[in-house]
Amino acid sequence: LKTMGTRNSYSKTDPSATFMRMKEDHMGNGQLKPAYNVQIGTENQFITNFKFYPNPTDTRTFKSFLLWGKSRYGKLPEKAIADAGYGSEENYEFMEQNQIEGFVKYSYFHKEQKRCFKNNPFFAENLYYNQKQDYFVCPMGQHITPQQTYTKTNEYGYRSKITQYQAQNCTACPLRGMCYQAKEDKRSIEINHRLRKYKQKARELLTSEEGLKHRSRRPIEPEAVFGQLKFNKAYNRFRHIGQDKVEMDFAILSIAFNLHKLARKVA
Repeated sequence: LKTMGTRNSYSKTDPSATFMRMKEDHMGNGQLKPAYNVQIGTENQFITNFKFYPNPTDTRTFKSFLLWGKSRYGKLPEKAIADAGYGSEENYEFMEQNQIEGFVKYSYFHKEQKRCFKNNPFFAENLYYNQKQDYFVCPMGQHITPQQTYTKTNEYGYRSKITQYQAQNCTACPLRGMCYQAKEDKRSIEINHRLRKYKQKARELLTSEEGLKHRSRRPIEPEAVFGQLKFNKAYNRFRHIGQDKVEMDFAILSIAFNLHKLARKVA
């Protein structure tokens, strides 16, 4: 347990590595292998920053990765472009506090762009909200009013403010079967207003002309670099044991990769 620390596993051959579910699962049964979560930042497909993490999810790496970049360059980036794996309330708050323009998707960004989502009046995201008097309106015109506000703390200690709203009475409502499936006679919804504000801002940025440009470039930035390293350079596993040695190995690889790319551009 002392060796494992805050992780949920570690490898006996490399105690710094954590067991993660790999994408290259040739057996098709979700194999776990000792691994590191490698995060890279790129600009014009040059590697500008990298860091290794023991946790398999990307959400918790965003703030640390940007701060690590600040230690390298002495400043935070003016803009950050990332996929939905990094879109959380904590990360949006960090970007707002540090004046970073965040073109960062959230979990259901693409889903809400679809017609079936936009045309469904029963989703909490599509309910009309009266901000001045603080209530939502259901498709039948009934007001869904606030009942209580509480603080929700995630496993990493981040606190979110949640407001619970509840309708007055849904017993005889003809749309109840389409509206919600719970047994209660009153529909209730939980709203994180701060997260709603952050998502609205992110949605405006992502759907703007500049946002569309960044969204089209993001898949050919870090993804293309990983593809070059793993398939064209045949670097699909680490050659050393221990995080210090693995980071040294990857640092040399990044330098070589950037020099090779620079030489090709000059040529």
